[in-house]
Amino acid sequence: MKIAIGIDVGISTTKIVGIRDGKVVCPLRIKATDPITSLYGAFGKYLYDNKIELADVEKVMVTGVGSAYIDKPIYGLPTEKADEFLADGLGARFEAKIDRMLVVSMGTGTSIVECDGDRISHIGGIGIGGGTLSGLSRLLLNTDNIDVISDLGMRGDISHINLQIGDISSSPLPGLPMDATASLFANAQGDASREDIALGLICLVLQSIGSSTILSSLNSGIKDFVMIGNLTLLPQCKILFPLMERLYGVHFIIPEYAEFCTAIGAALQAGAKVYNKV
Repeated sequence: MKIAIGIDVGISTTKIVGIRDGKVVCPLRIKATDPITSLYGAFGKYLYDNKIELADVEKVMVTGVGSAYIDKPIYGLPTEKADEFLADGLGARFEAKIDRMLVVSMGTGTSIVECDGDRISHIGGIGIGGGTLSGLSRLLLNTDNIDVISDLGMRGDISHINLQIGDISSSPLPGLPMDATASLFANAQGDASREDIALGLICLVLQSIGSSTILSSLNSGIKDFVMIGNLTLLPQCKILFPLMERLYGVHFIIPEYAEFCTAIGAALQAGAKVYNKV
């Protein structure tokens, strides 16, 4: 059976997956240098690693900001541009197996897509994401290596950075436990350790995204939030989001192939309406 290829060409990474017989085939992620090089490099490696012949490819669907640079068929194969927000929704729905949710794409910035059955619509976003974490880390930690930042953060103490309810009140406030955040970075001192700063930056980004998602859901009644994108790889997601779940009565879901959901959604559009032929 032929395979549909989805490629998400981002600012920092290019991700590629195949969909064959309703199943995801061996996702691949490579660091982007320039969009054209990373796309063709990822595509060639994907075909080689999975022993896929060009004749086996039904269609190539490209999406992401880097797809704007693609103006001709890839290796002569039928190539189309997929709607990115629709790809977010389709990919998250495919992976999470739920129909009503907010899809939160945590990339360089963050976009939020509402899914309600077959209705998928982009409802907004914020300019906080992986780019924010990288930029602030360059300024404050002299590195933008996400693995280094994450490792530092795992050894940090957030009480040295954030002002918590317990710092300003002798008893819990209604609905807010003593360790809830009152103000991000308000407790930071000039001699803060690199570990504490790293954790503070990670919390700033993840809490801002989580809070924005919760506020975006208020008039919808939606309580399930599917988190996708590169930031889902941060181990701190498994610590911070459960805390927010208990505080607000919502559910943050990180599916198995969370970082590849946009590419998966692009591949799923192969049999749908053509959005923009290359």
